Amino acid sequence: MKNITNNAEDFYFEDKEVESMFEKKVNIYNVFELRCKTTCYFGVGAIDKMRDISEYLSKHGMRKVIVVTDPVAYKVTGAWDVVTKYFNEFGIEYVLYDKVTPNPTVEQIDEATKLGKDFGAQVVFGIGGGSPIDTAKSVAVLLEYEGKTGEELYEGKFTPEKAKPVIAINTTHGTGTEVDRFAVASILEKEYKPAIAYDCIYPLFSIDDPQLMVTLPYKQTLYTTIDALNHITEASTTLARNPYSILLAKETVRLIATYLPQALSNPTDLNARYWLLYASAIAGISFDNGLLHFTHALEHPLSAVKPDLAHGLGLAMLLPAVVKEIYPSVAEILAEVFEPIVPGLEGKPGEAEKIAKGIEDWLFNMGVTEKLQDVGFNEEHVEKLTELAMTTPSLGLLLSQAPVKAEKEVISRIYRNSLKRM
Repeated sequence: MKNITNNAEDFYFEDKEVESMFEKKVNIYNVFELRCKTTCYFGVGAIDKMRDISEYLSKHGMRKVIVVTDPVAYKVTGAWDVVTKYFNEFGIEYVLYDKVTPNPTVEQIDEATKLGKDFGAQVVFGIGGGSPIDTAKSVAVLLEYEGKTGEELYEGKFTPEKAKPVIAINTTHGTGTEVDRFAVASILEKEYKPAIAYDCIYPLFSIDDPQLMVTLPYKQTLYTTIDALNHITEASTTLARNPYSILLAKETVRLIATYLPQALSNPTDLNARYWLLYASAIAGISFDNGLLHFTHALEHPLSAVKPDLAHGLGLAMLLPAVVKEIYPSVAEILAEVFEPIVPGLEGKPGEAEKIAKGIEDWLFNMGVTEKLQDVGFNEEHVEKLTELAMTTPSLGLLLSQAPVKAEKEVISRIYRNSLKRM
């Protein structure tokens, strides 16, 4: 770049390196969509926006809703009292489905759909974390498609172009599902845990209120936050990565490194919950724009085989091995993104072992002390897990976005390197 002067004007530019390391890894010819299509009410007290949402629904003649949730979250968080208060004020009738489990199933989706159809539901509310909101999104699709099932939806037997409006009231800070177009469900008999992504399931409105998170137990606080950490690790390094997904990734890690320890030590700290919730939301937007790859594609078989396994724990056990595998190809990006957790990286391919070990040490310090062998997996499971990762509907799309070719040997190596601590 040449020195430039402009007569008497005080403009002067010196020769200097202005490009950050990660910018060299962005394909400027990759045309992408900046996606953030949900109106999300964010902040302490946002739950009271239920009044505005209820008024909107009533004015538009949508006065029959199905509420989809789990047996606990909607009550213990206090959200239900506010929701029903405004339902009653604006004459909105509702039916409640509260049987959603962690790692929800297509059977639960079908059951909730039947309840909604019999009631004539015009809107679907999801109250809870990723499981209830993802289930609500799925129900919203099936309410528009007579005769279709949850299994058909998640096996890609049809492509939905419409869904009933979805309202998401989020009670965890990890999934980002309240601001994105993704949903996940398990087909237990096939040990599948596919994902879907359709524009028609963006929530119309969502609520992110940190007050609803203060009752999250220690492990859920930890695991849901790690979900967000994995979202941005993948979104910043896929083949679809872009400046926006990387920018959000950097901020997400900074916030998590700063505020997760505070939330773990003081669960009622609203400031810490606020920033972790913000980190989760922007991480959701990051992967809505940048997509995902290895960690989620490889975790889904884990919790499909063992449905009681927390999604965030599965991701945590895989993350160091995934980073070790991909770091040489995206070193410049991950060095910047993970600076708050593993400082001093130079963005050189030879640092793969260092960053992987640094991330694993940080996870153990936060309280994730399990690896795959501690939750019942061993070397004999690797072949089966690898096969599931490569054959489960939709996971192939994620694997195709990995920054290194997702060959069978690579997937098996990640599983093996995750069996025990490095």
